[in-house]
Order: sequence, then C-alpha cells, then structure tokens
Amino acid sequence: MKNYRTIIPAASHWSLKVRRGMQMTLTDVEGGANVGMVFYNPENLLERYNAPDTLKGQHTFKLTKGHCLYSDMGRIFASIIEDSVGWHETVSGNSHASHVEAKWGKRDYQKDHNEWLQNGTDALLVEMAKYGLTQADSTANLNLFSKVVTDADGNMRLVEDNSPAGSRITLRFEMDTLVMLHTCAHPLSQATTYPKKPVSILLEKAAPVEADDFCKISRPENERGFANNELYYLGYEG
Repeated sequence: MKNYRTIIPAASHWSLKVRRGMQMTLTDVEGGANVGMVFYNPENLLERYNAPDTLKGQHTFKLTKGHCLYSDMGRIFASIIEDSVGWHETVSGNSHASHVEAKWGKRDYQKDHNEWLQNGTDALLVEMAKYGLTQADSTANLNLFSKVVTDADGNMRLVEDNSPAGSRITLRFEMDTLVMLHTCAHPLSQATTYPKKPVSILLEKAAPVEADDFCKISRPENERGFANNELYYLGYEG
C-alpha cells in the first residue's frame, strides 16, 4: 500500500500508530472543522505531546508551517511542512459533555443513536482506552483548523471562518507516533447548532529531511529537537 485515504465523519474519533518518515495531510472538507489531536510515543506511553514546550520553544501562540510539535522529552513528534490555514491553536483544550449539553442540549447514544452529540474529551478517552490509557494520561491537545484570540481582559474567543472548505495541513512525523484525534466541536464554539464537519486524511511517505529543511532550521530549538530525535534512533538503521 503506497498511501491511505479515509474520511473521518463529524463528531467521531480515530487513532493510528504512524511511522516516522510518513506524512499526514488533513483536509477540512466543508470548512469550519475542528480536529482535536494528541500524540504519544507508542514505545513509551509516558512520553506525550507537550503544548507549553511547543509554544515557548518556538516563541509563538499559533501553529503553522515551519513549527514542530514537541514531546515532554524534548523530542519532535511531527513537523508542520505545509499549511494553507495559517493558524492552529493548542491552548483551549477539549469540549466536555457539560459544554455540549449547555450549548446544544442533552443527547446520548442510547436515545439519539447517530444523532447524538459527542464531545472531545470523551472521544479521546475512547481512543485512549484502546491502548491502556486512562484520564490520568490525558494531555493538552491541538485544535487543528481553529483560531483563538484574546481581548484586552484576557478572554479567549474562537474566530469563526478561520478555515475555508478545502483547507489543508500536512504533518511530517519525525518519530513513531501514536496519533489520536476527534472531529468534535471546539470548546469555545458559539454556533447555534452543533457544527458537524468531516475531515479527510491522506497518509503517504514523506520526502527525506534535508540539511536545510525549513522546519529544522527555523529556530535553534528545533535543530536541538531534531538532534534529540537522531540520538533516540541512533543505531536503528543497522
């Protein structure tokens, strides 16, 4: 199999162990999607995505092309090698069942079946359970395709229409990575109806990382992150 394509329906969840050297392109099919995403090291599940280090190490509040996504061990799970959106956030967390009920009413699968309204927290917990992880193993998540800004008083607000239909982001995986994601509503969404937005995924082999790779040389911190990865995999190639 040279590549893999799938559609993740709205309000759904998905996970996969993605090998280093692969790239994942996510496409916002209809516009206005939100993809909550977390990473774990499948060889050591204690190592996971670290939002504070990802932001402070690259002196940024938003994520876009050229940024790297760090683990709490100073290694790089993935690099953002292409991005048509320009702003993805990693500070707002996930929606909870209480958020969804307060905004769009209470529904459950037993009564409403496929018309129920899933929340991001429970969606990720379902995927985590498949690998022996529990709520205690939760970590701050990415919210791809979503932009959050603050006002003078520090209140956060989700920017509507940040991601037009067809928007794409491509992640190149620098480590073997357990990827978990959901397509549930953003926790700050003020939509009048629950936003049901599907996302497509394309997995394919990435080009080799060159010495002048944009993500690698964009900051000294990223060069050190790539060096940490090289040390971690020293000897793996025989």
